[in-house]
Amino acid sequence: MNYLGIDYGTKRVGLSVGDDALRLAVPIGAVRVKAPGDAVSRIREIVNFRHIHKIIVGYPLNMDDTVGVQAREVERFMDLLRREIGISVEPVDERLSSENVGDLRRRRSIKNRRSLRRKGAIDSAAAALILQDYFDAQSTHQ
Repeated sequence: MNYLGIDYGTKRVGLSVGDDALRLAVPIGAVRVKAPGDAVSRIREIVNFRHIHKIIVGYPLNMDDTVGVQAREVERFMDLLRREIGISVEPVDERLSSENVGDLRRRRSIKNRRSLRRKGAIDSAAAALILQDYFDAQSTHQ
């Protein structure tokens, strides 16, 4: 089974892929967006080209486990994906993944961080961490 990991953002949607065989998430870039629907057509292309069976989306719960404004926006995006693409879409708690990507950002110079942000490298790295967290959680439950 093939998976697409997504780190949803209002400016960019980070993407990663992985499969059941290797259980290793690999960043594949990011899609620039102006509205949630902008990314859907590109995601549909990736789903079809890579024969994706399930989409895993980072779900930004608050630290006290409550659902905030960002999480509600991600819920709307996941609903849009389900309607428009028609495959399983599953949320994964992304709180710790975001911290790990933050470590990557802090190690880079400001100029380099801006370049990485524009290229979507940080967003796709976050998507890979989200998908990897999903794989790791599935391994511990089997």
